[in-house]
Amino acid sequence: MTWRHGYELARETDLQSGTLYPILMRLAEQGLLEEEWEPSDTPGRPLRHIYRLTVTGRALAREMTNERVVGALRPSKVTRR
Repeated sequence: MTWRHGYELARETDLQSGTLYPILMRLAEQGLLEEEWEPSDTPGRPLRHIYRLTVTGRALAREMTNERVVGALRPSKVTRR
């Protein structure tokens, strides 16, 4: 699985940093996400956090995706008048 920067994830999800980073921290605490510090390409710039799903995180993501697909394929229980 590819390492991703937080700003990249924020751009893709349209989440603000105050929402995204607490989620990333919780996922890491639960063992679903790996996190590391990466040196900047530009000298003098601070280290950057990078993230990727763990094996457990990938399995959970697949399971949740499958549940959404199956749920979307089920007929609606809404009755029409």
